[in-house]
Amino acid sequence: MSDQRISKPYAVEVTVAAGRDRVWAAVTQPEVLRQWFGWDYDELDAEIRHIFVTEATLQAPEQMGWADGSYLVVTGDDERATVRVARDGPRTGDADRYDAIEEGWRSFLIQLRHFLGEQPSGARRTVYLTGTTTGRRALETAGGEATRAGKRVAWLIDADGHLVVVAGQEPLDSLDTGMVEVTVSTYGLDDAAFDVLRKRWRERWARVARDARVTTADTPAP
Repeated sequence: MSDQRISKPYAVEVTVAAGRDRVWAAVTQPEVLRQWFGWDYDELDAEIRHIFVTEATLQAPEQMGWADGSYLVVTGDDERATVRVARDGPRTGDADRYDAIEEGWRSFLIQLRHFLGEQPSGARRTVYLTGTTTGRRALETAGGEATRAGKRVAWLIDADGHLVVVAGQEPLDSLDTGMVEVTVSTYGLDDAAFDVLRKRWRERWARVARDARVTTADTPAP
């Protein structure tokens, strides 16, 4: 979630079917963050602690911020809450350009909404895939009808009931190829069932993506 160019302003938000206090706990407690943030790899716990504990500063009740000027705020009531992640600043002509942090938050907040709204049982295990392809081919591989979250991110629930989030550096409707990430979030699978899922996705992904890579908890992050 980094971009070497000048940071651009953005705002990403989701509304979740959970009370404000529960949502705030989900964005501040590492053991809960692990159930929705990012994807599995060996250093995920250290990454969560770095972002949400070491680097985050509490700015107000239920608001945290970071050194780059971005912030996360939770608003709502005991029934529903909205999570907004933003970085303020003047809008420029390149407002539509790719920003890894912005698009990362789009994906992660979809995962947060799913976790809080569906309340899946069991520990989360993910399959994270990267490679060069078009967004259309990635979505076709995922199957099902996708819901868009901006131009570069979409999500769906696959036939097995798993959350699949597809994110591309190019707009997903573009015919241009580019780096695409797919995160498959599962809950409560045992080792055998997860291994079957991982192999199935590895085979699918190798057919549609160049430089295809699959990351799980026992492999380093790309």
